[in-house]
Amino acid sequence: MHVLVCIKRVPAAAGRITLTADQQAIDTRHLAFTMSPHEECGVEEAVRLVAAHGGSSTVLTLGPEAAIEQLRDAMALGVERGVLLETDGREWDPGSTAAAIVDAVRVKRAAGLVFDLLLFGNEAADTGDYQVGIRVAHALDLPCVTGVKALEIGNGRVVAKREAAGGWEIFEVPLPAVLTVKEGLNLPRYPSLPGRLKAKKKTIERMRPEWRDGGLTKVRLKAPKERGTRVEILGRGPEAAPRAVEVLRSLGLIPA
Repeated sequence: MHVLVCIKRVPAAAGRITLTADQQAIDTRHLAFTMSPHEECGVEEAVRLVAAHGGSSTVLTLGPEAAIEQLRDAMALGVERGVLLETDGREWDPGSTAAAIVDAVRVKRAAGLVFDLLLFGNEAADTGDYQVGIRVAHALDLPCVTGVKALEIGNGRVVAKREAAGGWEIFEVPLPAVLTVKEGLNLPRYPSLPGRLKAKKKTIERMRPEWRDGGLTKVRLKAPKERGTRVEILGRGPEAAPRAVEVLRSLGLIPA
């Protein structure tokens, strides 16, 4: 079984997002970066599937040179190969991103590497597009299941489950297939020191996709208003206990 997992370099959720002066980009000088949480589960699942069924795993991302860091993170977890679709740092829209991934998959196919399963995060943590995996599946004429939180492989088919109101929706589709996965699919492991050392020695293949104009023009970015917070000190030491009881009663957490 050959598994391709696609990830995206995104700002760490704990970081404060600020914009450049021209409001055209995020100021990344003081930001840390990671891969989207859904994609962390995709990477973990790729490693588990290859361990269970044999074959190979490949991680791919579209982004600038700095995105190699996220490829190395995935490879430290056990993914064997990395592919960087190197860009000049501009943000690609979902249609252009999907087209570049489709081209890379076709290049690999022509070279003899046919992926049985393509894993995507259900949506990117920064843009929340929900589109790339579906567009790739459509372009490659592959079955696609979205929002997957459980899957099983067997007899050339994949059984994928996603949560629905009051239960599960269960899909059975033939391989090759595209799945977009969500947090909860598994519990991603942390990279070990030996894993990180091995990842540094693994080769990352580079491709340079041609810039595609998706037809949309960015006017500017707009940061949402920050929510105000308020802290009330109820008191100090044992003297604060009566006030704490009053607050708990007002919240309905203890009987009046």
